[in-house]
Amino acid sequence: MTDMKKDQIRALLKSIETGDPGPVAVVDETQYIQHNPQTHEGSEGLAVLFKRLSSTSPKVNILRAYEDGDFVFAHTEYDFANRNIGFEVFRFEDNRAVEHWDNIQKRRGPNQSGRTMVDGPVDAVDLEQTEGNRALVRSFVNSVLVDGQLDRLGNFVDEDVYVEHNPRLGDGVSILRVALEEEEGGQRRIDYRRVHRVLAEGNFVLSVSEGDYSGAHTAFYDLFRIADGKVVEHWDTTEEVSPRGEWKNDNGKF
Repeated sequence: MTDMKKDQIRALLKSIETGDPGPVAVVDETQYIQHNPQTHEGSEGLAVLFKRLSSTSPKVNILRAYEDGDFVFAHTEYDFANRNIGFEVFRFEDNRAVEHWDNIQKRRGPNQSGRTMVDGPVDAVDLEQTEGNRALVRSFVNSVLVDGQLDRLGNFVDEDVYVEHNPRLGDGVSILRVALEEEEGGQRRIDYRRVHRVLAEGNFVLSVSEGDYSGAHTAFYDLFRIADGKVVEHWDTTEEVSPRGEWKNDNGKF
């Protein structure tokens, strides 16, 4: 599997920091579809935008990047006056990036187990197990997170070694179970409703889901590391979806 697309996206995201216009060439701006609701589509060329952003001395750290067919998904850290953690997803067509989704959250933590939102392994291994790992995560998210079958947690998550990077939680399946059981106003506080996409490379799998968090319409991006057929590590970002009347493009968050 080639790393070319991953390398191009790494360079593209880093150019927000450097202002280098070269990496922007990977994007086909004539077809580019932007799914960040807070970004105007087509109002400013990316090269001009990134050059303007670079003048504010931002810091961009691409922590992880993986490739799944026509998709690249990256785990990122940004410092634009505030430190944020994000996931970026790009779709390629004819070797150009033509569509983009993201999910950004303020950096919090470390959590109760002393883990940050970004530390841990980065290299994808077990590439031959990509499809099995994708199926595992899709089944886990649908059955446990969407359908609420918490009695099946042990079928998907390694209860002996589970490592958690969510800043509100900590290691161990028991802590995860308590969080998923918590209710507000008679409804689940963490309420997954629909899985939109599951992307995978080897032992790393990203699920993109929609639901509610504390009653607010929310996008859930969850990155899982798989070992021996079970989830052993988890990173995520949650971002409230802005009301439709506040969107700056018509493409939708998902």
